[in-house]
Amino acid sequence: MITFTEVVKRYPNGYEALKHISFHIDRGEMVFLTGHSGAGKSTLLRLIPLIERCTAGQVLVNGQYLGRLANSRIPDLRRSIGMTFQEHRLLADRTVFDNVALPLVIAGFRHQEIRRRVRAALDKVGLLNKEKSYPITLSSGQQQRVGIARAVVHKPPVLLADEPTGNLDPAMALEVMALFREFNRVGVTVLIASHALNLIKCMGCRTLILQEGSLIDDTVPQS
Repeated sequence: MITFTEVVKRYPNGYEALKHISFHIDRGEMVFLTGHSGAGKSTLLRLIPLIERCTAGQVLVNGQYLGRLANSRIPDLRRSIGMTFQEHRLLADRTVFDNVALPLVIAGFRHQEIRRRVRAALDKVGLLNKEKSYPITLSSGQQQRVGIARAVVHKPPVLLADEPTGNLDPAMALEVMALFREFNRVGVTVLIASHALNLIKCMGCRTLILQEGSLIDDTVPQS
């Protein structure tokens, strides 16, 4: 589903954020990506939906080599990937419903289908009763769940999350992780970047460990 082969990301100033990274994630896996601040976690995630392109090596996502993908085809790639961010990136002047509906509106879905999918996604994250609310009226945990609903509303086979529990208390962090586990159980491939080592340990998933841009370990919990 996701394969990195000798991937390098070097910025114009010469800084090498990723150094010869290689790994493979199978369809339907749930994997964590961890490491110190600045280790390259966010950079690695951004290469998957082509927010950035790698400098060298190959990235393969769902059968597509991204190095060969024309810019005109990037929107199609991104429609197969859901992504959530630590800072939520919700539109303050839009309701919860409208925030979640945005990917479907952009993709040209009909109004009736948008309503059905948005309500189903909000129900899944426990926020159906907040569909008419505005983000500013929600707690951080609720805002994060709106972001997750928006990421999955178009039913992507791949879900990426960049520090999704960074601003949450431990109880809410566990709730958010349980949501990712639920999506994984129905076949979604999940890759989560996080520095919350205790939380990662609780989840019992395979973990990729980055250090200064290099992949130094790929651990699988003993069953």
